[in-house]
Amino acid sequence: MAFPSQLGFQDAASPVMEELLHFHDHALMIVFMISTLVLYFIVALVTSSLTNKFILDSQEVEIMWTVLPAIILILIALPSLRILYLMDEINDPHLTIKAMGHQWYWSYEYTDYESLEFDSYMIPTQDLAPGQFRLLEADHRMITPVESPIRVLVSAEDVLHSWTVPSLGVKMDAVPGRLNQTAFITSRPGVFYGQCSEICGANHSFMPIVVEAVPLQQFEDWSTLMLQDA
Repeated sequence: MAFPSQLGFQDAASPVMEELLHFHDHALMIVFMISTLVLYFIVALVTSSLTNKFILDSQEVEIMWTVLPAIILILIALPSLRILYLMDEINDPHLTIKAMGHQWYWSYEYTDYESLEFDSYMIPTQDLAPGQFRLLEADHRMITPVESPIRVLVSAEDVLHSWTVPSLGVKMDAVPGRLNQTAFITSRPGVFYGQCSEICGANHSFMPIVVEAVPLQQFEDWSTLMLQDA
């Protein structure tokens, strides 16, 4: 959960998000070193009037400023491609959930069950209980078991939406007439908040996503209760 004046990302709640945070720190350190080196060159050129004919026309220097950027790009590209393939990998999901975007709410269908589906609306500000977050709480949360691969099928019925949960490292566009899929594994129990990340209309800011990760036994009790009420 983000908090005011937060400078970094939310705490990772999935292995993919942990990898994304590590890659962010890795790339940031490279950018920091390049910026420091360039700043040093600028200060040196401004404060010094000395010249060297071998530096002004040097084959070795030209090789260096060609090879070094190539090496830096490789150091950034290789881990980036690795994470890209990890994010696209879906191996033997234990549970499949279909998330359908509407104007302006989400509906969820647990496709492994016969009739387990519900709509998820934002709780109005005047109805919030103490401790709940404004514009982020939903009347029905998407319940998932902890440490289980979850596949989410994402689509929309009207306009473009985007199913996004930052702490899980998940962001997938919901396109009418198209079925996209993504996957995540929650590494710890908790409640994780997200919002539609596509400008989908007047109430775009009022269709939150709430994912609650619980132990497997608690998930089975919840699903049994939901099926009985259906």
